[in-house]
Amino acid sequence: MEKQALLNAIIENAIDGIITIDDSGLIESINPSGCRLFGYEPEEVKGKNISVLMPEPDKSRHDGYLERYQRTRKPHIIGMGREVTGLKKNGEMFPFRLGVSEVQYQGRIIYTGFIHDLTREKSAEEQLLLYTNRLEVLVEERTVELQSLIRQIQEAKEEVSISLEKERELSQLKSRFVSMASHEFRTPLSSIQLSASLIERYTQEFENPNVVKHVNKIKNAVGNLTTILNDFLSLERLEAGIITPKPEGIDLVKFSEEITEELQMVAKQNQSIIYQHTGTKRMVNIDINLLKNCIINLIANAIKYSGENTFIEFNTEITDDKYYITIKDNGIGIPVSEQKHLFEAFFRAHNTGSIPGTGLGLNIVDRYIKLMFGQIEFKSEENKGTTFTLIFNI
Repeated sequence: MEKQALLNAIIENAIDGIITIDDSGLIESINPSGCRLFGYEPEEVKGKNISVLMPEPDKSRHDGYLERYQRTRKPHIIGMGREVTGLKKNGEMFPFRLGVSEVQYQGRIIYTGFIHDLTREKSAEEQLLLYTNRLEVLVEERTVELQSLIRQIQEAKEEVSISLEKERELSQLKSRFVSMASHEFRTPLSSIQLSASLIERYTQEFENPNVVKHVNKIKNAVGNLTTILNDFLSLERLEAGIITPKPEGIDLVKFSEEITEELQMVAKQNQSIIYQHTGTKRMVNIDINLLKNCIINLIANAIKYSGENTFIEFNTEITDDKYYITIKDNGIGIPVSEQKHLFEAFFRAHNTGSIPGTGLGLNIVDRYIKLMFGQIEFKSEENKGTTFTLIFNI
């Protein structure tokens, strides 16, 4: 009795449904879990054929399944188990795993079915399948988008390649034009300059101030055009990347004195370029041509933007680890609001007025200084002059 009570308690409290039928397929017992699964009270199903809990076509075929097993003893579910579909009282169908065992009891055969509800598992599987399908669709869409993007990138790459080739060809054409223009213009300009000098020489004995004035205008115009050509040629060579510094040992003092003497000849009336060196050392290692271009450009600007009867200070100093080159004038200065643009190509401050210039000089100086691993600093105040300092490591 005690064992029977324990067995009944286990059956009554089992999570899965448990149903027993006789060899005719009639329900003999159903536990509470089985009742909850199918929605019946025990009295509603006891004595009825088990097919009442089955949807079609299993409902009509069940008795045939049972008779065939009893005749052939070849199981399809009994002793094996499989997933089947159940029919609830309210007509709703649900999936479950059915395991059936055959029991010989008091001279008769009883079949016990163990029913494990698969509703949640199937729902999860369906959700997973749905998510998988959605993911596959998204992957397919993204793949199409990616393929389209790859095609666009390839097309853009080809366009960029074509553009770069055209730009390279244009750059080469521009370089050839600048070089040709520089060469072709220099020859007539040199002829004009020589002719103006000869006119000035041949007319000295006539002492005609108008001739002298116009000859000077011609010479100044030729000088301005030559400067413009030199600036554009220097800029083109910088853009083409063909300028490479070639450092060599130079006597900075002698080098600076020669530049001072050369530029003093083109200074305005009563303008004086005063050169001074600080320190006992004289030798430095640098590209002489690039440095000369920078200093001449800065002193020429000082001459151009300063008035007559002024001083231009040109100083050099060599310390243990650096050397400094300073050019200071008392000219028109650079407006504070425009100083941030000073080294940009083609920039000219608003206060330069009609003073000729391309706006390329300081841009070229800045790039030359960087090529020589130096730096350039400046201080300027409008109408009070400008100071440029070039700094290089020893």
